[in-house]
Amino acid sequence: MDIRQLETFVAIVKFKSFSKAADILHLTQPTLSNHLQNLEEELGTTLLNRSNRKITLTKTGEILFNYATSIINLKKTAVFELGKFKGEITGDIEIAASTVPGQYLLPELIAYFKKMYCGTTFKVYHYDTEQIVDGIIKGDINFGFVGAKTYSNQLKYVELEDDELLLITPYSKPYIDYKNNEISFEAFLKQKEDFIFREKGSGTRKLIETKLIEKGYSVENLNVVAYIENTETIKQSIMKGLGVSFLSKYAVEYEVKNNLLNAFKIKEFKLDRKIYFVYHKYRSPSPVEVEFQKFACKFKTNRISI
Repeated sequence: MDIRQLETFVAIVKFKSFSKAADILHLTQPTLSNHLQNLEEELGTTLLNRSNRKITLTKTGEILFNYATSIINLKKTAVFELGKFKGEITGDIEIAASTVPGQYLLPELIAYFKKMYCGTTFKVYHYDTEQIVDGIIKGDINFGFVGAKTYSNQLKYVELEDDELLLITPYSKPYIDYKNNEISFEAFLKQKEDFIFREKGSGTRKLIETKLIEKGYSVENLNVVAYIENTETIKQSIMKGLGVSFLSKYAVEYEVKNNLLNAFKIKEFKLDRKIYFVYHKYRSPSPVEVEFQKFACKFKTNRISI
């Protein structure tokens, strides 16, 4: 078995895509397929099911995946220890983040870590909270940054930052006439505003749906005109008059300070939440990932809330 073959096999399993694995490993798809085919021929077994355009592990693939992951981590450990001996800490760190942590917390965190360990490189992927939690449990994702907590006895959550969802409106009447930064939900409903909702699976949407139910409302009380995944797209849509939405206070700092958007708390709802760093309790990361894990658990941003 060749280490590149094992890396190819693990990447295909993690990303459930030949094309994505090829991009990550900087290989052509024919080369990637060759690596996998040669590995299967050498072992005399089929490692992946490829039916219905969905990639899953066979029974023998499941056995090899655990060993392949351990072998790759052992290689990373050797490289790490050699680098440490030479006074250098190097290695790749893969991270998945949901929208708010990914856009407004992660850049600062990575920048600080890179100053300490300049030989490290990062691969950052964007998924919603549910996908990240599911990926960590399955072993497809090592570390996650999320805006909601989903219970699992396999996961460790570390609180990083306090966050708050605010009702975001255009900087126009009637909102610019409000005397304070609070509005009642009933008053908001009377405005009969069109509403922009986040995609299913996002931590923001999950919190809003929960709070609506707690207060005897539902999504049906909102005149939803669009479901949009990207926060920046939502902000631009609000500015253009498409509707209003709930967004993280971190997402609108600049726009509120520069009178591009208005932000309000809802009197009846407590929309506070935490941003979490999450990882698997029982999986052994590589040495450079251990350093990152320790750093991330203690990280605090220098952000100033609005």
